[in-house]
Amino acid sequence: MKNTYLTLALIGFVLPNIWVAQETFETGNILLYTQPLATMSGMFANRISTIFMIDLLFAVLVFFTWSYAEAKKTAMKGLYGVWIATMLLGLAGGLPLFLYLRERHQEGK
Repeated sequence: MKNTYLTLALIGFVLPNIWVAQETFETGNILLYTQPLATMSGMFANRISTIFMIDLLFAVLVFFTWSYAEAKKTAMKGLYGVWIATMLLGLAGGLPLFLYLRERHQEGK
């Protein structure tokens, strides 16, 4: 499963960020962070996008909570790097990256 998680992490980081790169080049809103008002306006532009954003933000909160407990329980290192990657590039890559690192850590025991 370790290689599957790594593959999913790579796909999860690259695929959504194709559109992030497009937005960056078209508007100058680098990684959607340099123009926070424009980003928030787009994220909550209508009811449907709001539903997806609330769901995603809650999923990220759950992931951070679970990954913290899991890393602490298994004495795993590198969690903050995963969190930073998740905040910069998204949960689609951050979650499988954490799972990959967890598998690798468990193999090393």
